[in-house]
Amino acid sequence: MRFTALKKHTPIPGFGLTLGITISMVSIFVLIPLASVLYFGTTLSWMEFWHIITMPNVLYAFATSIGTSFIAALMNVIFGVLLAWVIVRYEFTGKSLINGLIEIPFALPTAVAGITLSKLYSDQGLIGAWLSQWGIHASYSHIGIVVALVFVGIPFVVRTVQPVLEDFDSTYEEAAYMLGSSTFDLYRRVIFPELKPAILTGFGLAFARGIGEYGSVIYISGNSLREHTQIVSYVIMQKLNYADYAGATAVAIVLLVISFLVMLTINAMHIHQSKRGGA
Repeated sequence: MRFTALKKHTPIPGFGLTLGITISMVSIFVLIPLASVLYFGTTLSWMEFWHIITMPNVLYAFATSIGTSFIAALMNVIFGVLLAWVIVRYEFTGKSLINGLIEIPFALPTAVAGITLSKLYSDQGLIGAWLSQWGIHASYSHIGIVVALVFVGIPFVVRTVQPVLEDFDSTYEEAAYMLGSSTFDLYRRVIFPELKPAILTGFGLAFARGIGEYGSVIYISGNSLREHTQIVSYVIMQKLNYADYAGATAVAIVLLVISFLVMLTINAMHIHQSKRGGA
C-alpha cells in the first residue's frame, strides 16, 4: 500500500520509462564510446601496448600533462576558494559581473582561449613582454601550459565551493568566537572541514580536465619534443593524423584510466569523509 501511494504521488511519472531513457542516453553518449576505446585496445598485444605507452615522447607527454595539471589544480584550489569566498561573503560593485565572468571558460571555445593566451603571454604580448624583462618566457613553455590550465579549470573549484559557502551556517563561526577560538583555529577546525569535500571535488575535476585538455593548450605549449612541451592530447592527435589508430587508442586508454582513478579517489575520500561526519 505504501509503495502504491509513493508511486502515485511521485513528481516524475513512469519510473520504467524514465529509467529506460536515462540508461539509453548514458549508454549512447558515455558507455558505448568508452567501450569502443577499450575494444580497439584489445586488438593490441600486451607487448605492443607496452611499447607504445613507454615510447620517450609518450612518457614525456604524460609527465608534462600530469605535472602541469597538478600544479594548475593546486593553483585553482587556492585562488578558486578565495574567489568563491569573496563572492559569497562580501557585497561590492560589480559582484554580479565577476560572478558571471567565471563561466567564460565554459562558454568560450578552447581554441579561442588558446590563441588569446598564447598571444597575450608571448614575448611581444601585453603580459609576456613584462615577464620577458625578468627572463620569464611564458608562451611555448610549461609556464604557458599551467596558465592555460588554470584558465579552464578555475570554474570547477569556484562552482563546487560556492554552494557550500552559501549554505554554511554562520552560527558555527559565532559559537567558535564565543568559545575563545582564534581566527586560525576557526578556519582550521570549523570552516575548512566543511569545505574539504567540495575542495577535493573541485581539485579532482580541474586535474582531470587539465590532463585531457587540448584546445586551450595546443597553441601556448609550442608542442616541442626537445623542450618536453608536448601534451598527451597532442600526441593522440598526432597519431591519428598519421593513421596510427592503434597507438592513439593505447595512449587514450592510459589517459582514461588516469582520469578514472582520479575521480575514484575523490569519491573514496568523500565516502570516508561522510562516514566520519556520520560518526
